[in-house]
Amino acid sequence: MRVALASDHAGFRTKQLLIDELRAMGHEVTDLGTDSTEAVDYPLFIRPLARAVARGEYERGIVLGGSGNGEAMVANRVAGVRCSLCWSEESARLARSHNDANILSLGERLLSVDEAVRIVRTWMETPFDGGRHARRIEQIDAER
Repeated sequence: MRVALASDHAGFRTKQLLIDELRAMGHEVTDLGTDSTEAVDYPLFIRPLARAVARGEYERGIVLGGSGNGEAMVANRVAGVRCSLCWSEESARLARSHNDANILSLGERLLSVDEAVRIVRTWMETPFDGGRHARRIEQIDAER
């Protein structure tokens, strides 16, 4: 699967580790920045990723920050994006199975590396259930 990752300075370290994990899982991974722990404004990195996912250049995206909140907010401003801030494997499973989330947001300051890896694995491996959930996704996307 084609996956893009982007972070601000507060999510940089976990992003780098997740890139290696995703490649080991067999995914084609693109890093859209940032490139260090030097302070940056996260919308400059998150919005281009969200737009690329919405255009279909990547099947999925993962964004990271200190809490992941701002990153999810920026991503969700882009039509066609359903970004979910996840904090557990169960929240990641539901984000995919019920909401067909195409972008995952994580907070480096709130998760251990092991937790982040487990969340990403679950999110990447969980299919969308469709059915009654598809109707709700259509309703979400209709408001854009």
